[in-house]
Amino acid sequence: MSIMASNQRLIASLIVMSLLSVTLSGCTGLGSNVPNADLSADRTEINLGETVNFDARGSSTPSPTIIDEFIWDFGDGNSKTTRQGITSHTFINSGYHEVEVTVLNDEGEADRASMSIFVNAPPTIVLEMPTYIKSGETATLDASDSYDPEGADIGVMWDFNIYSDSNNDGDPANDADSSQPVAELMIDQAGNRSGSVTVVDDKGAISTANWNLVVVSRVFNIVWEEKIVEANWNGYLEQGESIIIEHSPSEGGRAIQMNSTLTLSRELIPLLLPEDNFTLSLDMETGWSTFSSTTQDNLTENTSASIDRGEMNSYPESGYTLSADSKEALEALLLNQAGERFGQGAWTWTITADQCDPDTPVDGIDPDQGNDWELSVTVIVMVLRISEVGP
Repeated sequence: MSIMASNQRLIASLIVMSLLSVTLSGCTGLGSNVPNADLSADRTEINLGETVNFDARGSSTPSPTIIDEFIWDFGDGNSKTTRQGITSHTFINSGYHEVEVTVLNDEGEADRASMSIFVNAPPTIVLEMPTYIKSGETATLDASDSYDPEGADIGVMWDFNIYSDSNNDGDPANDADSSQPVAELMIDQAGNRSGSVTVVDDKGAISTANWNLVVVSRVFNIVWEEKIVEANWNGYLEQGESIIIEHSPSEGGRAIQMNSTLTLSRELIPLLLPEDNFTLSLDMETGWSTFSSTTQDNLTENTSASIDRGEMNSYPESGYTLSADSKEALEALLLNQAGERFGQGAWTWTITADQCDPDTPVDGIDPDQGNDWELSVTVIVMVLRISEVGP
């Protein structure tokens, strides 16, 4: 009787344990139908704004169950649910993000897998530069305080004009005109200049900032001052000889009037010897040529020849201001005004002893083989004085 009772108690205990085992498996997920989650990605390090492709297709679930859905948590506040085991996500926040996928089968059993993604922040640009400069001045462009949030080294590239393709690659906005943290830029023409600075960190993250620089014209005071330019030459010429003299009396100014005289010494015996005949000619670089021959009107005076000209150019207005990119450009403009260029460049004087033929020798010596001469030139020049106004 006791043996039968003992067997009945054993059978009852086995039935209870079996029922308890089935209950625990259905409620806790510890049964044989729990899936196995698997997660991978094409990249684990990216730059901000880039996309990562995730793959959980290696996940599995025991037969006959099937995977019903994938729940994705990207660690940046964003999530999604898919039926397929692949997805992608673009990260717009830097730092480390713990990405997790939850795999669910059709019986509600679940498993999870996770991985870490590092999102690199782009460098921060700190730019110091003037808002404007005068034409011909140099602007200092300083990006040396730019930095990488992760503390890495950075590189700097300057494009001094985003509308000009200096490297001739068809893209005007990618020129590397300088790679120094501090660049010097000289602009000789007034106007607006637009450029860019690009900063790159060790992982290739890029930040670009455009900048604009206003280039203003310079202001100059214009004054013309009268100057008397004098030149004198002398020498000796025999029959058929010539001498050529060059000078530029109107350099830096505007010629107004010119007077010149070639004087020959009197003959030793003016009543017996004929006067010598010299020719004085002038050729200007501006294309004007003229000449004069010596004449003798008074037996008591030296023979001479003259070339004179007035109103070569008009008297310029003085005491006003003008704007220009540079002093040199303004000077070239004023000195080369149309109709006011007469007498510019080199003046070429040629003195020729046309007639000093040998005379009847006196005691075997020809008393008239040549002559001493002296050339005197006076030119009135209005000299241009330009001075910059303001700082």
